[in-house]
Amino acid sequence: MKLQSFTFNPLQENTYIIWCEKTLNCAIVDAGMYDSSEHKLLQDFIESNHLNPKLLLGTHAHIDHIFGNWWVKQIYDLPYYLHPADVVMIDRSETMAALWNLKYTPSPLPTNDLSHGDVIAIGASELQVRFVPGHAPGHVIFIDEVGEQVLVGDTIFRGSIGRTDLPGGNHEQLLQNIEAQIFTLPDNYRLFSGHGPSTTVGFEKANNPFFQS
Repeated sequence: MKLQSFTFNPLQENTYIIWCEKTLNCAIVDAGMYDSSEHKLLQDFIESNHLNPKLLLGTHAHIDHIFGNWWVKQIYDLPYYLHPADVVMIDRSETMAALWNLKYTPSPLPTNDLSHGDVIAIGASELQVRFVPGHAPGHVIFIDEVGEQVLVGDTIFRGSIGRTDLPGGNHEQLLQNIEAQIFTLPDNYRLFSGHGPSTTVGFEKANNPFFQS
């Protein structure tokens, strides 16, 4: 599968489009588009590459990852996949937006539940789902085994991990799940995070300060 990242909204969140090269069917992952210019940037990319949007996937539902959900629903009317434990984050989003003085159009609720072990088909390609709570109660990651790449949301970043001081966060749970669900992947797998640059499993095992004894 091919992948393109975009950095959107005041919180500098990474939104991804991932697509099957054979069919050009694509998924939008963590739709963080904040305004009309960001909507246009995403739409122009989809149209110029002749992609066929089929799914909206959420690693989790913190507000910076769902700003664009309403727009995706309006323009493409895609099924929205999210782990049910993170629906509470959508419910809290208007309160969070007011707290941080951010404009926010309410996100639609998910149409499809995600669970650990699910396989999501995108054209002739597949993403495997793993449940990795700790940053958010319903956080999942999406693994493209053929492409040796993983969309890890806010579980792990280059040289850091997701914050765990927000409602539903759990520091020890996050560390344990990163070791069990991400560090068990091959070292060469590239990790695409919800903020900042990409990294690899091997680099983080060797260098991430949260995992050095």
